[in-house]
Amino acid sequence: MNKKKAVWIVLSVFLCSFLMIFVDGWIQPSYWIKSLIKMVLFLLIPMIYVIFNHETNELKRLFKFSKKGLFTAFLIGISLYILMIDGYFVLRKTVDFSLIPQHLVMDIGVNADNFVVVAFYISLINSFLEEFFFRGYSFLFLKEKTSGWFAFVMSSFVFALYHLGMMKGWFQDGFMLVTFFGLFLGGCIFNVLDMKNETIYSGWLVHAFVNLGINTIGLILFQLI
Repeated sequence: MNKKKAVWIVLSVFLCSFLMIFVDGWIQPSYWIKSLIKMVLFLLIPMIYVIFNHETNELKRLFKFSKKGLFTAFLIGISLYILMIDGYFVLRKTVDFSLIPQHLVMDIGVNADNFVVVAFYISLINSFLEEFFFRGYSFLFLKEKTSGWFAFVMSSFVFALYHLGMMKGWFQDGFMLVTFFGLFLGGCIFNVLDMKNETIYSGWLVHAFVNLGINTIGLILFQLI
């Protein structure tokens, strides 16, 4: 156990996540400016840690490609995608999803004209960035310096908290608690997948399918399909 390195990782994860919540909830720049800030925080801060602590080999391990677990991840991803689309059609009679496009347009300038490009970015690139930060840096790096269970729970909790802050105002208050639980569970699933082969590819594949499901619902809400 390396307490100094563990404290560094935990503090930087919370700091970067809360800064992004502040950017999303209060500054509310355009989507691409927000994405640039996110890249700086979610990529640069972990890279500073890696360079300062001479953990280049540990970083390379995160990106070592392996087919192991990818088929399972693919099946889970497809299943979650179908579940999300079905869930939307079941819940739309009781949950007011119209708040989502309203907030996207007002808060970060995402609208029907640019949503397809944004959806592509979110599904592939943004999901990879988040997997690197929340699973690679916040979980796989941290679990080598502290308790594995602590890293597992902490990374999933901050992942859920970050996304809940980003979704402020999207749903009625009662549904936000359900959303937080779902996000926390999703973070746990990603951790389990990535823990098996110590890379982020399995989690990224499932995360991409989940984002694709969200973006498919977005296409429906923007009346693009």
